[in-house]
Amino acid sequence: MNPQEVRSPVRPETSEISSEPVQLGADSSVFSAITAALLIQRWYRQYVARLEMRRRCTWNIFQSIEYAGEQDQIKLYKFFGFLMDHFTPASSERSLISHIFRENEICHETEWERYFCYKGVEVPDSYSGPHLTFPMTFCGVSKLMEAFKQKQQLHARYVLQMLGETWRLLRILPNISHVSVCHTQEITICGDLHGQLEDLLLIFYKNGLPSCEKQYVFNGDFVDRGKNSLEILLILFGFLLVYPNDVHLNRGNHEDHIVNLRYGFTKEVLGKYRVHGKKILKLLQKIFSWLPVATVIDHKVLVVHGGISDSINLDTVARMDRHRYVSVLRPPKMIHGNSSSRNGDADGPVEGRRRVRSLTNHGSAPAPRSISPRRSLHNLPVSDELSGSVEDELRKRRRLAGFDQAYREKKSDSEPGFGGAGTHGHEWKQIVDLLWSDPMPQNGCIPNEVRGGGCYWGPDVTEEVLGRHNLQLLIRSHECKQDGYEFCHNRRVLTIFSASNYYEVGSNRGAYIRMGPDLVPHCIQYQASRTCRELTLRQSVSWTERSALQALKQQLFVHKSDLISAFKEFDPNKTGMISLRDWATATESVLKLGLPWRMMRPQLVSRTQYGMVNYLQWIRELSVTEPKLEMSDTSILETLYKSHSNLETIFRIIDTDHSGLISFEEFRQTWRLLSSHLKMEISDKAIADLAQSMDFNKDGSIDINEFMEAFRLVDLSTHS
Repeated sequence: MNPQEVRSPVRPETSEISSEPVQLGADSSVFSAITAALLIQRWYRQYVARLEMRRRCTWNIFQSIEYAGEQDQIKLYKFFGFLMDHFTPASSERSLISHIFRENEICHETEWERYFCYKGVEVPDSYSGPHLTFPMTFCGVSKLMEAFKQKQQLHARYVLQMLGETWRLLRILPNISHVSVCHTQEITICGDLHGQLEDLLLIFYKNGLPSCEKQYVFNGDFVDRGKNSLEILLILFGFLLVYPNDVHLNRGNHEDHIVNLRYGFTKEVLGKYRVHGKKILKLLQKIFSWLPVATVIDHKVLVVHGGISDSINLDTVARMDRHRYVSVLRPPKMIHGNSSSRNGDADGPVEGRRRVRSLTNHGSAPAPRSISPRRSLHNLPVSDELSGSVEDELRKRRRLAGFDQAYREKKSDSEPGFGGAGTHGHEWKQIVDLLWSDPMPQNGCIPNEVRGGGCYWGPDVTEEVLGRHNLQLLIRSHECKQDGYEFCHNRRVLTIFSASNYYEVGSNRGAYIRMGPDLVPHCIQYQASRTCRELTLRQSVSWTERSALQALKQQLFVHKSDLISAFKEFDPNKTGMISLRDWATATESVLKLGLPWRMMRPQLVSRTQYGMVNYLQWIRELSVTEPKLEMSDTSILETLYKSHSNLETIFRIIDTDHSGLISFEEFRQTWRLLSSHLKMEISDKAIADLAQSMDFNKDGSIDINEFMEAFRLVDLSTHS
């Protein structure tokens, strides 16, 4: 049938009835049936529209909270960089965090070879997991996958051996992998997996395992958030070793040891490998820096994790020393007269930082300042104008450094510390944009203030960059999409996301792309959860909505003091009541999540009186509980809840031996760092009280995992 001949099943019947007089009997029955069908159709469309509105609102909650966390992570890391740049090496606070800024503790290739050595690690006879042989074979990777399906763990000896082989292979790969599908049936592109092994195994089940005839591109973010990040890496590294010309791995923004501290991968590795976990993490840090940053298919399709900007130049990207960017959150700082080696790691550069809010987009460079000696937090002079506190000194240093300057669209790569004309700063900006950027519907290129790194780029930038490099399509990942994929910019940008149920069971589908020699992308969707596949649309929406509201209530609860202060601004007569409009305005001013608060009022505010909200009662009814601890300063509890992730990140950094334990003094230093970052005062007595209450076995040390779990908020509504 010609597609133009297909007509709606409703409209012809309606027009036929209207053109003839209505008759009794059979005609009347037909008319009633059609009328009923139209009413049902209208009701169903409204029902689906309401569900879709709820689904989108739920999605906005999840995404806003996720991006706020990423921005918080970058702010904390910039604060650490500020301490590194402006305080003496002898200061205790600086020494606590300095190790995360060292690009390499081991510099020379021969030392790295010894560090990768696995021969001293023995496999006991009691080990029942897979035994691997090298060079790696397809049979070996198959055994590895089967073992991971059975929840078995690979022995540390084989992990170290595989990481060593992977590092040696990655070092000879170019920054941009070039792939051809002319002589193969198709190529498959996968997006973020985020430690969800079930999704990877489902892709292989549906699409087939990598081989010479079935090429794969995995587009970054293999780790963090999920529970099986290391297993995913080992499977992908295994296939890379077996098929180095047919399996291609791009680096994502989560292939970064600093990001891993916050989002779970560091904790996962240390939990699975208590003896060799520290060495495994160090080797993975090295491997991540050697991952290629882009793939080009048949000279026409560019595959990168994040995206592009108006300054992206693939020729520059192809020439840079990618391994220098161990963490892309902080640019390497070149010392005059020193240069990095393209083929090795000797004499790695010393790292510096840009003093800007966004990682790469900032205002003009700060005005030259007089040279003053660096200071320790413990040796600050007291003057009439300054109290000598950590916060005052930091505030002063921020002003001098231009740290608090507002965003401007002007960009500069010739900041001091990058050497010469700012070549290395320009390279660093390129790699940050490739890994962190997101598309936007408007034209232009602006700082990505939501994530805190990279940029937002518009359709005009897509057209210019693709045209300049003679490309026809950009495939990227980095953003979770409800359907697993999404086209934008006149279908010249395609986002692919392969971690299904990312926020919650039923929150989103996963997807991957199949592409043949015609370079036309075909997106295949899936759901890895059996539970989700059995839910109706309404059940799925209700499930995810409940989870999103729970997360949002926790955010409201930890900001309750700030919320009450904001509400009181709209209640000059101290009645305890404010309008719904003022409630929404005040809530957004505190949380800054960009959510439609008035639309969500029925889910968040159970009772109103003539359009007014009793805000004190509303705070009490948030259905969130906290542990009962006797403390001299209750404000420290709210700070702890509000900065839960930041506190855990600092703990993980301070725990240099990865024992999971920190001393009372380290605990105190952690809180000093956090209070300095938040620019607030927390008394030593309050910190001491908290430490004493958490030293359960009275051995003078605190278990990090127990501490963080003890202060995890619980939603009472889910236990009623």
